[in-house]
Amino acid sequence: MKHLLWTLSVSFLFAGCAANEAPVENEVLGAPLVSDIYTADPSAHVWADGRIYIYPSHDINTETANTGGGSQFDMRDYIVLSMDEVGGKVTQHDVALDMADVPWVGRQMWAPDAAYKDGTYYLYFPAKDKDGVFRIGVATSSTPEGPFTPRDKPMAGSYSIDPAVFKDGDGEHYIYFGGIWGGQLQKWASGSFEADGSETDLGVADAPALMPKMARLSADMLEFAEPLRDIVINDAEGNPLLAGDTDRRFFEGTWVFERNGTYYLTYSTGDTHYLVYAIADTPYGPFTYQGRILEPVQGWTTHHSIFEHDEKWYLAYHDTKLSGRTHLRNVKIIALDFDENGRIQKIDPK
Repeated sequence: MKHLLWTLSVSFLFAGCAANEAPVENEVLGAPLVSDIYTADPSAHVWADGRIYIYPSHDINTETANTGGGSQFDMRDYIVLSMDEVGGKVTQHDVALDMADVPWVGRQMWAPDAAYKDGTYYLYFPAKDKDGVFRIGVATSSTPEGPFTPRDKPMAGSYSIDPAVFKDGDGEHYIYFGGIWGGQLQKWASGSFEADGSETDLGVADAPALMPKMARLSADMLEFAEPLRDIVINDAEGNPLLAGDTDRRFFEGTWVFERNGTYYLTYSTGDTHYLVYAIADTPYGPFTYQGRILEPVQGWTTHHSIFEHDEKWYLAYHDTKLSGRTHLRNVKIIALDFDENGRIQKIDPK
């Protein structure tokens, strides 16, 4: 394992500001957690030991051409990162799961998430099967960093990308997933996979947008305990967001958390590069759109997670400042604030 030191200094936070300018809050975001490998799509969790664990994608410099639909994101394994506190020493663990160990996977192991229950850690991951269709797999371990042992087949009825697992206060676990364009969600609009059609063909712009999917997980955490359903995201008037509303509609990267009795659904708008959020009174929604969390960072899309540690909230995200290439990204963490009404305070990286 490799140990890397990540520090956030006051001088770094104010870098780039002219002498006669007051620094903009959060003007310069955090340094990469690790820089000897490329990591992205961070799913952050604080388990019972109080340590922060990050489950990211592991970007690699691939020869796969960008032919549309994210073909250049051709990741093959997962590596877990951990730290005692934000800004502290980061441990880069050994490989947690490799594509070669998963019988059903053909290629492209994309953004994962993790959960814990009764002594077992669960890694949920999307990958294309041998037919080029994204499915969601599950692997288990007795330790948070792995190695994880995968099941021989993906979750029954699973498809698309970006699984995110939320544990509610009553102990129930829910899984959220989906992503349009390369994530193939639009190819399931009829209820079965339709291989034909453009990667970006989402139908009529003034029709309701495609929504992420969700279900409660089974007691053993390995399957859906109920039929999949849409997570409806409405505007302030109660109308579903439309496909053409690209500044607000769902694209990929859902993350759900609860704070003071409010459920927050956060997600990426993809091609418009915003992180946004909606709220509800239950984990099923419907959710009402609220606003932006993060203005665009360098890179094609933004994928994130939100977590609490030592009574402070944080946003984990990625950008491409080190590589300058869309498929070679680095995970970062920054503080996240709420106002007295529970509204997330927007971060502007410029």
